[in-house]
Amino acid sequence: MLQTFAILLVFQSVGEVISYALHLPVPGPVLGMIMLFGWLVFDDRLLPIIQGTTSELLKHLSLLFVPAGVGIMVHARRIEGEWLPIVVALVVSTWLAIATTAVVTRMLMRKPRDPVPHAADAVDNSGEQA
Repeated sequence: MLQTFAILLVFQSVGEVISYALHLPVPGPVLGMIMLFGWLVFDDRLLPIIQGTTSELLKHLSLLFVPAGVGIMVHARRIEGEWLPIVVALVVSTWLAIATTAVVTRMLMRKPRDPVPHAADAVDNSGEQA
């Protein structure tokens, strides 16, 4: 468990350093998550180490929404004053996410076309090449 937290913290810290050094508008933990994903795509040796602990963390993911709920309560007056842009942003971003998911799913579900046989590979019934 501690080893998994150390791995996650290293990726988060590296992401934070990159985000700060390059003045990126992307939060460091997001960059760290992307780097961890890339690492796991190319080298899955970390997967057995982090899989058990991360599965347990995902079971309790709803607890991570508590700070967001507190933030909403603390900034209720500001949200009340800016509700229209917030609603528009939520609706548009949700629509874009659904549309992107649909396009990607459609692309992934396409059946691959049968390859066109090359003339050099074509064989007639007599066993000789055409």
